[in-house]
Amino acid sequence: MGIAPGDRVGIFLPGASADYLVLALAAIRLGAVAACINARFKTRELGFALRNAECPVVFTVARFRDLFDTELYDGTVIDVAAARSQWAGPAAVPPLDESVATDPDRPARIIYTSGTTSMPKACVHTAAAMAHQGSAVAERLHLEPDDRFWTPLPLFHTGGWTPFLAAQAAGASLHHNGHFEPTTAVRQIIDERCTVLFPGFETIWMQVLTHAEFAPERLSSARLVINVGTPERLRIMQELLPQVAQVSNTGCTEVGGFLALGEAADPPESRFTTAGRVLPGMEVRLIDPLSGGQVPDGTPGELQVRGPGCLSGYHGDPESTAAAFVDGWFRTGDLVSRSDSGELRYISRLKDMLKVGGENVAAVEIEDHLLSHPAVRMVAVVAAPDDVYGEVPAAYLELWPGARVTEAEIIEFCRGAIASFKVPRHVRFLSEWPMSGTKVRKVELRRLVADELGQRSVGDSAAPQVDSTPT
Repeated sequence: MGIAPGDRVGIFLPGASADYLVLALAAIRLGAVAACINARFKTRELGFALRNAECPVVFTVARFRDLFDTELYDGTVIDVAAARSQWAGPAAVPPLDESVATDPDRPARIIYTSGTTSMPKACVHTAAAMAHQGSAVAERLHLEPDDRFWTPLPLFHTGGWTPFLAAQAAGASLHHNGHFEPTTAVRQIIDERCTVLFPGFETIWMQVLTHAEFAPERLSSARLVINVGTPERLRIMQELLPQVAQVSNTGCTEVGGFLALGEAADPPESRFTTAGRVLPGMEVRLIDPLSGGQVPDGTPGELQVRGPGCLSGYHGDPESTAAAFVDGWFRTGDLVSRSDSGELRYISRLKDMLKVGGENVAAVEIEDHLLSHPAVRMVAVVAAPDDVYGEVPAAYLELWPGARVTEAEIIEFCRGAIASFKVPRHVRFLSEWPMSGTKVRKVELRRLVADELGQRSVGDSAAPQVDSTPT
């Protein structure tokens, strides 16, 4: 098709498939760049990504074609199902430029960030960065060729790529759920005797653990589960599958996926409350956001990272690239502490800190307490505007099926258990969440509560209004 080294090949396909990997790896093999565009993007985000990547060709599926028009994109749009029937055999492939194909420092992949606060950023990773992520994770997980690594996470995120790269590094196999559906997931994990499971998020894994066909004894081949979540939620998920060690991790698109990862041999309390140790080859430092100096172990600071797995920059955005790095260190924007033994403890996004009457409050601390309530299935705490304290905690809750609890009961559950300035002043009930991939879009929840409170008097935070009817 005339794709040349350095060209971006757009891949706008659903979460994961053999076709996805064929296209991405073929582009990289040619010295081109696999531009993995989030399949959840709609016209606005898709238009941004296509303009940003300047792809001469985009592969997609028939049901996504309606998103394309000549104003949005004037390149070549190819239906992957139609293209598959025309793919040539190896004998028809012209010789490749081996000097390009084997250059480890060339741009190889673009992954777009979730764009929870602005338009997505295009993270560029070299072939060497991708290889490092795979080998480092395989080493930490002690992967062997007979391991079967399962995930439902999409290949337009690093969450889907990391299991594939790690499996490749170890000679193991990747088992993918495709579009996540809990019944299919339970059956696949059992029938294909998967050994390492990376659901990644409680929004996915709790649907498996609470499924009618799930039983711990049926997962006899599993040896490890990798999840993220609050300590309380991690404990709950471990209790539902007690014989399989659960570890946690932290990372982001910019560092290639995983940055720190626990091990099955770690003590349970470490596995529930920390993200484990930094992967081989990567370096971290924790910086006081105000002074700019490094903080000692045990003190929260902004996590900054450097090493072979980091992005080389944001494609087409030199300003954001320059702002993201300081003296060669990538600024994650995560507030983290480090134990004496080197384990990272994720606290929150710097932007996920509330300032309640001058007191700093981590949303995750309130969330962890609320998750210990037997009626609460999911929770997200955000800042609500307040004309007395500046901002106050607002808690959005999803209840377990059949459970009922009022706003007043939730507030009373918090009083006396956490500091008074941390007690939610507003409690709302949801059955569906605004999502960005597998993450709750807190920016939408902040906007929702701000809009609501803007329609009535705001300020009497000591006596929250009570709505006893979950919606």
